[in-house]
Amino acid sequence: MKKILLLGLLISLVACNHQGENDLNKDVELITSKGSIIIRLSDKTPKHRDNFIKLVKDQFYDSINFHRVINKFLIQAGDPRTKTANPDDKNQPYDLPYLVPAEFDKTLFHKRGAVNAARNGDDMNPFQMSSSTQFTIIQGKIFNDSLLDVSEGRINKWRLYNKVLRDPKNQKIAEQLTLLYNNNVSYDSILKVRKVLEDIAEKAYDTFKKYKIPVAHRKFYKTIGGAAHLDQNYTVFGEVIKGMDIVDAIAQVETAEGDRPVVPVTILSARLIEREDY
Repeated sequence: MKKILLLGLLISLVACNHQGENDLNKDVELITSKGSIIIRLSDKTPKHRDNFIKLVKDQFYDSINFHRVINKFLIQAGDPRTKTANPDDKNQPYDLPYLVPAEFDKTLFHKRGAVNAARNGDDMNPFQMSSSTQFTIIQGKIFNDSLLDVSEGRINKWRLYNKVLRDPKNQKIAEQLTLLYNNNVSYDSILKVRKVLEDIAEKAYDTFKKYKIPVAHRKFYKTIGGAAHLDQNYTVFGEVIKGMDIVDAIAQVETAEGDRPVVPVTILSARLIEREDY
């Protein structure tokens, strides 16, 4: 696991050269086949910010499709395979060959319009590092206090499971999990090994220091909406400043297997634009 983390850090540092001040003072416009979405990146997540700016300047996102769309939840893009005639080709990479270290900030949460980084699950990715290219825009839903309490429980169970997974005392079990995933064994076999770690986490749950959704965030979730259960487990690195009506339009398209739009929705181009007050 340490080797994976060091490799991810090294590659991401090489890939995400510090951007000029002129770039940092700009927003990103995604010109899609449904309309324009303008994103403001957060300076609280500089590694993700710089990586996204570099990809935009390299025109990486031009002609990429939204490949995962779930109404009342999110829209997701950044898989380079969607530029080809066979977007499900398992022999082709689904992002670039580096990871971006997690940057969790308690002031950044999964409110409606939040932009977060997609990533592999904790079993394969215990340090919760982000995909180099794939991101989601949260459409979300309205919560009540009861649903937020449930979300808090999910957040903390994931956080505790991750803590157990990364505990040096459980290193052999964690390595066994990674090996099982890499060898494409049956999911039943994986579940048996996961159960050992989950049992350890369950015993420690009562004494674990739990994350509480801040009052201000709760108010936002109950009035504007979002996806509260993702907080503190995925890196939020920006938000939509203009074009949530376009996000809603994309989220409502007809989808097929794998939540892929039946009629492709494409990012025609992505570019840096001068900041305005929207």
